[in-house]
Amino acid sequence: MILPFLTIGPSDNRGRGVFTTEDIAVDTIIEISPVLVLSPEERVKVEQTLLFDYIFEWGDEMKGACVALGYVSVYNHSYAANCIYEMDFEHELIQIKTVKPVKAGEELFINYNADPDDTKPIWFEAT
Repeated sequence: MILPFLTIGPSDNRGRGVFTTEDIAVDTIIEISPVLVLSPEERVKVEQTLLFDYIFEWGDEMKGACVALGYVSVYNHSYAANCIYEMDFEHELIQIKTVKPVKAGEELFINYNADPDDTKPIWFEAT
């Protein structure tokens, strides 16, 4: 499920990103995406490819990984994220939900550290 007012577009200095054409209220589920689950062994192989930047750690001990379908892998990182991602290991889904109100035309961001306010450095230089 992807809300119909979400779009993919160019993002300043980030390649592509996810944007909204309508205002979105806080606590709105904007996407529920199925994932392809990778074993820890498959994760090691994928981390040596371009997909490294697009996979999510997966599983109770976060040793595996997953490739999210839908728009999930296109959301850019921000330390001041307006969305959060939540993992449903049992049903193999990732859900994106707003944690702040978002105005029409704005880009939607997640914090790659999972917590929208976590400022721990990630694997590339980010703001």
